[in-house]
Amino acid sequence: MSTGIWIVIVIIALLLGAVGGFFAARKYMESYLKNNPPINEEMLRTMMLQMGQKPSQKKLHQMMNSMQNQAKHQK
Repeated sequence: MSTGIWIVIVIIALLLGAVGGFFAARKYMESYLKNNPPINEEMLRTMMLQMGQKPSQKKLHQMMNSMQNQAKHQK
């Protein structure tokens, strides 16, 4: 085969690899964040205490539910 054909094949392979890698990484990160949410109730409690509020369990649940609903609606 000529050199030109090899160059075209290499470029096509690089493009396909980049596109496939992007979608694989995206899917992995979505599943990781779904299984390991970035904020939990303990973090919310700490943030509220730092802001000078005394968090109740009801308030923490309300905030967690609103954050989860917001994340669902962004998809």
